[in-house]
Amino acid sequence: MTASAGAAAPPKERRSRVRWVMIWLAFAGLTIAYVDRANLSVALPYMTEELHIDPALSGLLLGAFFWTYSLFQIPMGWLVDRFGSRVLYAAAVAWWSLITVAMAAVRGAGSLIGARLLLGVGEAAAFPACTKVVERWFPRQERGTASGIYDSGARGGTLLATPLVTALIAAVGWRGSFIITGALGLIWVVFWLKMYRDPRQHPKVNEAELAYIEAGQKQDADAPDDAPQLRWRDLLRYRTVWGMALGFSCQSFVIYFFITWFPSYLVEARGFSLLTLGVFGMIPAIVAFLGNFAGGWASDALVRRGHTLTFARKSCIIAGMLVSSLIGLAAVVDSSMVALALLSLSFGGVTFATSSIVTLPADIAPLSTRSWASTIQGVQNSVSNLAGVASPFVIGLIYSSTGSFVGGLLAAAGVAIVGCLIYLFMVGEIEPLDIKAQPDTAAASVH
Repeated sequence: MTASAGAAAPPKERRSRVRWVMIWLAFAGLTIAYVDRANLSVALPYMTEELHIDPALSGLLLGAFFWTYSLFQIPMGWLVDRFGSRVLYAAAVAWWSLITVAMAAVRGAGSLIGARLLLGVGEAAAFPACTKVVERWFPRQERGTASGIYDSGARGGTLLATPLVTALIAAVGWRGSFIITGALGLIWVVFWLKMYRDPRQHPKVNEAELAYIEAGQKQDADAPDDAPQLRWRDLLRYRTVWGMALGFSCQSFVIYFFITWFPSYLVEARGFSLLTLGVFGMIPAIVAFLGNFAGGWASDALVRRGHTLTFARKSCIIAGMLVSSLIGLAAVVDSSMVALALLSLSFGGVTFATSSIVTLPADIAPLSTRSWASTIQGVQNSVSNLAGVASPFVIGLIYSSTGSFVGGLLAAAGVAIVGCLIYLFMVGEIEPLDIKAQPDTAAASVH
């Protein structure tokens, strides 16, 4: 027996959990983005008389945000990849927060439209920045959960906006509501700049957590010395990138019904009163909020159990999109409560899928001389938001021509099923894009 044989092994260092603090910070930033985005929707009825805004102009004001939001997704994604989340996320939140504060000083529709356009520019950086946080801080087996956390900020901000902004308007008026919600973002920027660093630069990350993160990113190692250069437009050569963008568009078509027409549907098609709308209308949003967490957790659980990343991501996306197609069944059932239950499942299904959808850019980012995850997120967000803008228009057009929501909801169900087929056959293997080879052309299936 050697002298050291009986000696106790040194205690294993317990991993720090700084990565979860980082993703909850990202969640808070996205929550603030959606509060600031929705502020005008809540405040507009109180602004119309003072600013002489008619209903047609109201629609223009609400939609102007999405013009620049979609247009700037790719440039903002490129900038996040170039300069990192710490700088770009802080700059973006500071930008849109100052624009929100400035809305308190508007004197007419022209300045309000200009402010909404500038708000869209800033908020275009939010999702690409969160994607970069996931890429930098999380091993592959936790990226779905992390993405579900930050994406749930979109649902959380939407849920919070109505009661918060309504209370602020009651207390300090509509101009004061813009000042206070804008100030929330500026406070967040202070915390973000103080707390956020990449893992190797963060003073509170211990060696155990750093080793765990990097071991789970071994497939995302630095590019080899002979890796070819890549331009952002080269990403558009890949069928998988286009499949992700088109599949996300199908998700957006469904989810924008809940963002835009859902309250009107409950009142006009299902006879809900204002009181029942306030009580029961929150249920689908709560289910959707929980769906984000469930979808991310399920995808990561499949990875930890040894399934391929392709199976783990695609199976959750396709299952969620199939459940979201229940929106069509909700349109034809007789019972209003059954319809509400089906719509709740539909909304939860689409957010269940979304957690894996927003994880894909970090999963497939090619091993190039720089990271492209945020740019890929920008590409799929840019295309998907165009479909999101089209969704309320198409559903509204069907409703106005038929006097019924049935056709619009059945169309949304069909789009959800098309999304399943896109992820099944058009999106390839979930692995870093091979930039040495030709873009993928073989049909992809779930493995």
